[in-house]
Amino acid sequence: MNHELILQLLNQLTEWGYVGIALALMIEVIPSELVLSYAGFMVNAGKLSFVGALISGVVGGTIAQLFLYWLGRYGGRPFFEKYGKFLFIQPKHINASEKWFQKYGNIVIFTARFIPIIRHAISIPAGISKMPLSLFTLYTFAAMLPWTFLFILIGMELGTHWQLIEVVAIRYIKPLAIIAGCVTMLYIFYAYKRSKPKS
Repeated sequence: MNHELILQLLNQLTEWGYVGIALALMIEVIPSELVLSYAGFMVNAGKLSFVGALISGVVGGTIAQLFLYWLGRYGGRPFFEKYGKFLFIQPKHINASEKWFQKYGNIVIFTARFIPIIRHAISIPAGISKMPLSLFTLYTFAAMLPWTFLFILIGMELGTHWQLIEVVAIRYIKPLAIIAGCVTMLYIFYAYKRSKPKS
């Protein structure tokens, strides 16, 4: 999607205020980093409150993942193989997310939100495997909080230069991905030690 079209969509959606932010994240046409940094710019300009933008971002991001969860649960992999391109989800995204979910279990619904490639599609294998909805929602909501907070804050700092978020985001996403991977490994190690029979 070209730059001018993204800007037009963001302008249109944010005219609707907090609802527009949530909708922008729910439809996932524009990367969440851009939506949230633009929301941060709007907060910096005094057009939105920080708390309102944060709530809208978390709720919108969570609902977007619930949508993918339900499609995975009731449509299965065949649905995404046929229609995934319309949701900007490629087979490689599904393959990678399935491997992570099968290998590490439910915890990746939280940690994978910070890892490129699989974070957009991790909800699909959760739905296919019929992961409990309450647990899925809890992990997703918990992951959306720091993600939303971070990019709104960056957008506030960038101000009118919010469009540079794609460059700036790399500095944050890489460390977040490393931390998320380490947390996953620690969780697996803890779960293994806990399940190991005591001698």
